[in-house]
Amino acid sequence: MAPADYTHRFYRALSHPSGGSTFSVKIRESDLWIWASHSMKDRAFSALTEVREVLEDYIRKTPAFRTSLVPVEGLPSAPVPVQKMIAAAEKTGVGPMAGVAGMMAQMVGEALLAAGATYAVVENGGDLFICQPAEPVTVGVFCGQSPLSLRVGIRIPPDATPRGVATSSGTVGPSLSFGKADAVAVISRNPVLADAAATAVGNLIQTAEDIEKAVQWGSEIPGIMGVLAIFRDTIAAWGDLELTNI
Repeated sequence: MAPADYTHRFYRALSHPSGGSTFSVKIRESDLWIWASHSMKDRAFSALTEVREVLEDYIRKTPAFRTSLVPVEGLPSAPVPVQKMIAAAEKTGVGPMAGVAGMMAQMVGEALLAAGATYAVVENGGDLFICQPAEPVTVGVFCGQSPLSLRVGIRIPPDATPRGVATSSGTVGPSLSFGKADAVAVISRNPVLADAAATAVGNLIQTAEDIEKAVQWGSEIPGIMGVLAIFRDTIAAWGDLELTNI
């Protein structure tokens, strides 16, 4: 699939949440789809603006934070969103920006909950913050040209939220990956860690023979609850991961 097709995020049209309100907010590269108990677009936009300003200010002070492909040390004054990314990078061995999408999804989702939402699901380019204590949420796994694309789902039961579910791919979308997996999905209570771990696991996969070893490696990251990897028609999974047919 071409990057332009991914940018349009066609898969959002396949979502059919029951009740509540769905809306999108976008600021330059950040393009969020949100399902919440009621419409909170203004609050979501302001939360996204705030976290972007914090991150952009930090990058101006330390440009290497944006470009590094390995963990970096943070400044003593590093704000909370940046600290989350630094900590996730340290655990997974990738650069801190590998966790940026998960971080923004989490910060916006938590802002909505703090503002009165009884539930909130925030999707940021395949990385999700999920807090839905009333009903299960099924996340479809899009994996490009793989025959398993949008045929496999991850079911998040209501008593398991909040959770982060992050997806990385070496064949779909514009994000940097050194691997060739069609999809790697990771579950964690920490959405930023899930995002960074999905990138790290995906980097290890060049062929179908690599996926079991890569999933096993991901299972050893503290804080990771489940890992799923897909390469063409081959799939491997580990952990607290409830798979379902779509």
